[in-house]
Amino acid sequence: MIKAFIIHLSRSKDRQQQVDLLSQTLPVPTDIVDAVDARNLTDEDIRRVYKPGIHAPRYPFALNIREVACFLSHRKAWQAIIDQNLTAGLVLEDDVALTPDFAAAYSAAAEFFRPGDFIRFPFRSHHEQGPEVFAAHNARILEAKPVGLGMVMQLVSHDAAKRLLAVTQTFDRPVDTMVQMNWVTGLSPLAVVPGGVREVSSQLGGSTIQQKKPLLEKLKREILRPIYRMRVASYSRRKGS
Repeated sequence: MIKAFIIHLSRSKDRQQQVDLLSQTLPVPTDIVDAVDARNLTDEDIRRVYKPGIHAPRYPFALNIREVACFLSHRKAWQAIIDQNLTAGLVLEDDVALTPDFAAAYSAAAEFFRPGDFIRFPFRSHHEQGPEVFAAHNARILEAKPVGLGMVMQLVSHDAAKRLLAVTQTFDRPVDTMVQMNWVTGLSPLAVVPGGVREVSSQLGGSTIQQKKPLLEKLKREILRPIYRMRVASYSRRKGS
């Protein structure tokens, strides 16, 4: 059985209408995952799960409390897949809108899906590159290298959820960059393109994760981000070789 899990912060009332729309239009039964609220996280909560510098390549930025809460929210969704003994869960965030391509994307992913798979539905499909492993319904499934960023929607198998929970009891970077690290997770995430989704946070009151940063911090990120991404690409090539 496959069920959808929409990650939604209950106090985000401006997103409730979008959550209701998704619940009505997704092709599988839907549960709402009450997102972890950053306002309720204590310093001890954060220290328990966030440990900088665990994995290589080292992530060059400190996580903010919202990124920690986001990661924990995805872990709640993965745990729900295990607790309900599902074949897979369609995990999505509440700032997602479906496009006309979604039916084809989901049909292709469901037809191809195998135990252990983690299939991303990217909202920037043109960023996904890698060998094609399946094509049907005017959609393609790629073994993206490196794995793309973003966690707007994923089809997560029971085995993948179990594996991710095991390797992310502590973490040192945002959830999407952790999923990139197939040399750590042991998974080989796939991407279905076009993904059939778009990110609409700007229409729903803005991002609940990103915070405004001082100019010096912005400059630091502009310098270090491409270096980090090159290192991730290098590790990805080694894993695939």
